[in-house]
Amino acid sequence: MTQPCIIHNEATSECYFEEHCYITEWWNSPHDEEASVACARVEPGVTTRLHCLKGVTERYVILEGKGCVEVGELAPEAVGPGDVVIIPSGTPQRITNIGSSGLIFLAICTPRFTRGVYEDIDSDAR
Repeated sequence: MTQPCIIHNEATSECYFEEHCYITEWWNSPHDEEASVACARVEPGVTTRLHCLKGVTERYVILEGKGCVEVGELAPEAVGPGDVVIIPSGTPQRITNIGSSGLIFLAICTPRFTRGVYEDIDSDAR
């Protein structure tokens, strides 16, 4: 994208993703390869699948709820609103909703997320 623009996403809907969470794509366009922004929602008591993103750095920006995030070799750590988790390319990651309401966070990817960068590395991956 070389020109300023404003994008209105009224038609964007939430979809269930096999990672065990719900995703609403706020921005993910082949016209802007540099970044994508999705809003993720994890239900109480649910842990997302252990996965990594190949060639993509991801940031979780926690908006609502309480979670416990596991990233690479770091010890699992509690996160809440305002916390930011930086996940370098190829780093194993997952998050558990440890609260009683939805865990909601932005997933900001650089470059943008595409289906081909997602690698499921959970122990029961097919």
